Formats: sequence, C-alpha cells, structure tokens
Amino acid sequence: ERALTRLSLDRGGPRDLSALREGLRQAGALSETLRSTLGVDGPAELTEAAAALSGHCETVGLLDAALVEEPPLLSRDGGFVGKGHDAELDEARALRDEGRGVIASLQARYAEETGVASLKVKHNNVLGYFIETTAKHAERMLASPLSEAFIHRQTTASAVRFTTVELSELETKILNAGGRALGIEQRIFGELCAAVLDRAPAIGEAARALARVDVAAAMARLATEENWTRPEIAFERDFIVRSGRHPVVERALRREGGEPFIANDCDLTADAPHEEGGDPKPIWLLTGPNMAGKSTFLRQNALIAILAQMGAYVPAAFARIGVVDQLFSRVGAADDLARGRSTFMVEMVETAAILNQAGPRALVILDEIGRGTATYDGLSIAWATLEHLHDVNDCRALFATHYHELTALAGRLEGLKNATVAVREWEGEIVFLHEVRDGAADRSYGVQVAKLAGLPAPVIARARDVLEALESGDREGGRAEALIDDLPLFSAPPPQKAPPTPAGPSAAEARLAELDPDAMTPREALDALYELRALNRKAAGGD
Repeated sequence: ERALTRLSLDRGGPRDLSALREGLRQAGALSETLRSTLGVDGPAELTEAAAALSGHCETVGLLDAALVEEPPLLSRDGGFVGKGHDAELDEARALRDEGRGVIASLQARYAEETGVASLKVKHNNVLGYFIETTAKHAERMLASPLSEAFIHRQTTASAVRFTTVELSELETKILNAGGRALGIEQRIFGELCAAVLDRAPAIGEAARALARVDVAAAMARLATEENWTRPEIAFERDFIVRSGRHPVVERALRREGGEPFIANDCDLTADAPHEEGGDPKPIWLLTGPNMAGKSTFLRQNALIAILAQMGAYVPAAFARIGVVDQLFSRVGAADDLARGRSTFMVEMVETAAILNQAGPRALVILDEIGRGTATYDGLSIAWATLEHLHDVNDCRALFATHYHELTALAGRLEGLKNATVAVREWEGEIVFLHEVRDGAADRSYGVQVAKLAGLPAPVIARARDVLEALESGDREGGRAEALIDDLPLFSAPPPQKAPPTPAGPSAAEARLAELDPDAMTPREALDALYELRALNRKAAGGD
C-alpha cells in the first residue's frame, strides 16, 4: 500500500514497482493456499480476502517482464528494465556498452565490401569517426560504384579518409547512446506506473486483504505458541481475568532464561457480583514496594482489554471483558519543558483529562498519582482523585500508590478493593513474589530497593535511622522538624574499608585440613576436636 501511494504521488521508484510485483506474486500464492485450506465453509472475512488476493497475474506478468530482479532505488539511475523487453533500449545499451565492438564489426564488413584489407575505421576530435585507407587503394573507392556509398572527406600525404551515411548515423547513436538509453527507461517507467495506477483499486484491496490475513495469522500463531485463550466479550461492565500475563514481559523473561512470569487474577466487574460472589469492586487500590510488579499488573490488564476487543486471543487462562469504550493510562514520568510544564504538571494535566472524560464503560490505569509534589499535597490529590473515580466517573480502574493511608477508603467506598503485591523478608533482604493478593501493604520497602540499586552502605544505614525515627515520631505524634533535630546528624559512620586479606590459614585451619574423618576412630576424632579448640584459643590470645 505504501508503494502504491508513492507511485500515485509521483514520488515512487523502480523498487516500488518491484515491491508491488513481489507482493502481488505472493498474494496469488496465498490466495491459492487460502482457497484450498478454507474450502467453501471458511470464515467470510478470509474467504473475501482470498478473492481479493487473486486475479493479479497480468500485472505481475507485466512487471516481471519489464523489471530486473533487484532494481535501483531511483529511476534516474537507470538499469531497472530487463534485457529483451524493448528492442530500441537493447540497441542503445549495446552502443553505449559495446561501441568498440560495433565499430570493429562495421570495419570488417567495409573491408569485405571494398576488398581493401587494410581499411580502418578511426576517430579523432575533428572528424569524429572516419574510414581511412592508403592512397593506392583510394582510387578504387573513389571510382564507381564504391563512390556512391563512400564519401570523400579528407586527403593527407599518406592516406585518404572517407565516411558513409551509416557511419555518421552510428556515430550520433554512439555519442547519444547513454542518454538515449536512460530516456527510453524513463518512458518505460512511466508506462509501467500508468498501468499499475489503472489497476490501483484492485491492488489496494489486495493490500488490505494481505493486512487482514497477516493480523489473523499473527494472532493465531501467538494464541497457539503462547497458550493464549479466547476471551468472552460481554455488553455488561464485566472485567474478569484469570491467570493474566503481560505478553511482552513474559517473552523477555523467557528470552533471558530467567524466572517464569507469575500470572495474576483481576476482577473489576462493576455491575454484578463476580464469580466467587460478593459485591462488585470495579476499582482496585494496589499497594506494594517498587519493583514488585504493580506497573506490570496495571499494563497487562489494559493490554488484555485491547486484545480482547480487537478480536484476538489474550494471555490468560480465562477472560470475560465487558465492552470498554475508553482506555485511559496515566503511568510513568515525563516533562514538557519547552512549554513550561514540569513532570508534576504533565501528570496533573493527564489526570485532569481522565477525570473530565472517563465514563462508566471506561477502563483507567493510574500509577502513582501525586508523587511529584509535597507528601501531604500528593496524598490529598490522590485521595480526591480516587473518590472522584468512584463517585463521579463510576468506571473500572486500577490505582497503584505508595500512599498507604488511602487503603482506609476501602471501608467507606463500597466499590473499592484493596490489593497488594506480595513480598517476603529474609535476613534483612526482600524477595519479590510478584503475586497480587487481597489486602494492603504496610510499607514500601524503599530503603531495601535502594540497597538493591547499589546505594553506598553509609547512605543505606543513615536512611534506616531516619526512617525509624520518622516512623516512631509519627506513631507518637511528634513533629517532623523536632524529630529531625534529634537525629544524630554527624554520627553517620565513615565509609568502611574492606578488611585486610589474611596472609594464610590459621593453625587451627591448617590442622583441620590435615584431618581425614573417614579414617579416624571416635576416640581420635574427639582428641582432634580438643586439639582444634586449643589451637583456636591460642590464636585468640586465651590460655
């Protein structure tokens, strides 16, 4: 379709014609495959596509006969018309590329016709091409009947020069052969473009049919290879996903050979109780630490909604999606400094668009509203936004936040459900489980994530002290300013140097390496244990 558009705008080239040729050739083969595979009872859309893909043999034949296998990009470069397509073009190319050979063959013919074996066809900048012979043989050529064909041009001391009408015409053709060949190719290119544009409606329909088949084939392959399922589309405001997955993240994890993607359920049914019973909860408030998978969960459900409504299978074990007439996304951070908009201003503009436009059938995903300003300002904005989505927009939404205070709204807003991404703590570290569960997170584990990112150990230790003091003061009702005044500002330990590498194993370690437990009796093993303990005490400075 792009090639046809460029040709119609007079901006195309030989490669666009070649693209049409190859595309229409493959379209014909695909049409035969579809007809033989689908039969008479195939899907109407694919049957119609098969019909649109056929009937282009004449166009393919015309382009195939005219074009070389790999034409140049621009028509002005020439060389895109195949040999044998146009006799005049072949002659011009022969003169352009094989001028010396043509002159040599003409010289041999003239020598045979005159009987003068020493006759030569030469060239100079004054006379151009001319026939030269010695004065001895010139008399024969000046006499009739040779004088009628050979026209005298010049006599020198040692030779006589002639020309012929044929040689003059050939000279003109040789000198102009390159430009003439290019002009003929340009004419042929114009004829081919006109022929293609005459068939433009049929070619355009074939392009659209190829696009439909391509999408259907790609989605069928994904459904088969990635274990996707056919969704149910409902007119109610249902949104039930079982074991949903993010197709891009899942593919990336598989390619890297890492951990498997953890599938999660989502139920944003708005009008009726979901499958397990209970009240509908069309808005989920999602809490949990960074890197736990909140953004992935939001986006995968938006992608599932898009795939379901475009007629594709979806990456889930089951999906029932009520019609979504609007999809709004407020994720990530971006600015527009050229227009004087900070990241927070861009965030607020996008949030305003959602709150002013989202209707009951909309699906909204919001990630970290209010993070670009002061804590209480951001919390207030996020709080009011969540209430507006619930009370005014009355839509289905996934709302991710680090403001854990918002979880209290679940007790007041009947359509709001708290969900959290599960983590585990193990020896001071966090393990991301990537499982979305009912409930609310008690904290964000930001310091642990900062440690994973590689912040220096003194910074992490200082952050823990500040966090502990702030949380303690918050529980006791203290003011933040007073708490910070009480923090040991200058007690942060200096960066620790790495401990020196020991010179070698201790005496106890050396003796332990010599022992062979399998060859010792119980008594020998007990004696060795006492010996090792004594060596260890001696190394520690004991008695």
